Amino acid sequence: MTTKPTYNTARLRRGGYGCPPPISRSAHLPSSLCGLTCDPGLSSGVTAGRGDYEIVSTLGEGTFGRVIQCIDHRRGGASVALKIIKNVEKYKEAARLEINVLERINEKDPENKNLCVQMFDWFDYHGHMCLSFELLALSTFDFLKENNYLPYSIGQVRHMAYQICLACKFLHENKLTHTDLKPENILFVSSDYTVAYNIEKKRDERTVKNTAVRIVDFGSATFDHEHHSTIVSTRHYRAPEVILELGWSQPCDVWSIGCILFEFYLGFTLFQTHDNREHLAMMERILGPVPSRMIRKTRKQKYFYRGRLDWDENSSAGRYVRDNCKPLRRYLLSETEEHHQLFDLIESMLEYEPSKRLTLAASLRHPFFQCSVSGAEHSTVKNWEGNRDISR
Repeated sequence: MTTKPTYNTARLRRGGYGCPPPISRSAHLPSSLCGLTCDPGLSSGVTAGRGDYEIVSTLGEGTFGRVIQCIDHRRGGASVALKIIKNVEKYKEAARLEINVLERINEKDPENKNLCVQMFDWFDYHGHMCLSFELLALSTFDFLKENNYLPYSIGQVRHMAYQICLACKFLHENKLTHTDLKPENILFVSSDYTVAYNIEKKRDERTVKNTAVRIVDFGSATFDHEHHSTIVSTRHYRAPEVILELGWSQPCDVWSIGCILFEFYLGFTLFQTHDNREHLAMMERILGPVPSRMIRKTRKQKYFYRGRLDWDENSSAGRYVRDNCKPLRRYLLSETEEHHQLFDLIESMLEYEPSKRLTLAASLRHPFFQCSVSGAEHSTVKNWEGNRDISR
């Protein structure tokens, strides 16, 4: 079966925590674009007066504007995702920064072998920044959500993990940190799926046919030489050095990837919280104590008392953490070697100290990626290394 493509548009976490709500369909966006005329609801089949773009549908909406699926007649009728930015200066400036990153990616990877979303074109139309991208499918989060949060198989996790590490390694080698890695920003190239009926649970369960993915949303990506905002990353994927305001660089992406792999494997978020102190308590419950060096160095001393996390385990919040979190290895679904290898990889990515955290170059050599996988996900890691465009 085929799923309707979607495109992640604003870094909205489920429930919209910390983000404004999406814009409505009545939001002020251009009624015409490069000769393309559209009604406010972006009706299907509206054609371009100049013949550049033909609107197919709305893919997503967010605080910045919206993304529409178009047929690009300049590209031989190819389907593209057109991201239209509201004519608001802060959103336009963010779009310019994203364009700068995407142009650098295109320059360094013209053949698109490193699995970052490809920008085809950009232009300014009457104050609206417009970015044209390759059309992708559902995000890994949306597929999970539409599948009743049924986890991905260990083989699917392996293939997606390898691609994510490969793509982010490419970014890191080019002095970039993505800063907002999460399942919503990892999109399937195709989210077509098969369906099987689970008699025990009395429901249909989907299996994605092809686990080729792309990394998207470079609106917060930061070069090493640029200003580093104090707080980055969506809450659930935020590294401890960010929470403690100790400064951050590429290792904060690795922490996010560790959280993502856990979520792929189990179907739920590792750190389900919206509070810094509770977040740190969850980390300690799952990973052990925060290192004393980090505690001594942080300016956020309000979270600590006498060199330890100031946390009451007998409070309602304390009981919640105790009841809903457990040491990492206790989340294993199987005692087989490949499952333990996955958790060894995740543990290495969730090392508190950024300097000790696994690098992505080292992660690609991890034993988890040496295991054989099913034919749909390629037979061995050697196949991946021999043909780095593993989307085929």
